[in-house]
Amino acid sequence: MLEQLFGSRTRVKLLRQFLTNPGTPFYVRELTRKIDEQLNSVRRELANLLGLGVLTVSERDDKKYYQLNTKFVLAEELKALLLKSQLLVEEDLVRKIRGLGKVRYLALTGSFTGAKQSATDVLVVGKVERALLVRAIERFQREVGREVNYTLFTVREFEERRGLGDKFLLTVLNGPKVVAIDELIETS
Repeated sequence: MLEQLFGSRTRVKLLRQFLTNPGTPFYVRELTRKIDEQLNSVRRELANLLGLGVLTVSERDDKKYYQLNTKFVLAEELKALLLKSQLLVEEDLVRKIRGLGKVRYLALTGSFTGAKQSATDVLVVGKVERALLVRAIERFQREVGREVNYTLFTVREFEERRGLGDKFLLTVLNGPKVVAIDELIETS
């Protein structure tokens, strides 16, 4: 979505990288690996962002390091826009997962709630074809530029694990989460 607004997928990925890591300097090849884009397009967009004043540059060990210019007048607005667009992408992920089959429970945890240590990021319970879920998760990962771990249980697996007091499942159910679908009885 932001690619259409900003005109470049690489620029959006770079903005996301810098806005989510405001105090971290990055060098060009490191950015190329992190955002999985071509070196020339990364260089071109870094020059654009530097020219706009979004970034600052410093040299160390014969490398140029780029960092978010926290004094850039629109830095906070760009961060807010990025967060809002991510909410739309997350809503789209929920909609896609909902359409993959008979989903009885769907919770977004971990990176979706800001939890640093989490057993999983997405918990799906129901009858869903794993290959379709993997494709939806991979598409989401490309869109947001971060890895997302998922867990898929059948209803039976979920009930058995919950009945046994499975530590993994209880950690997810009792931790911070956003429940998008809850058609299971007494899930908490």
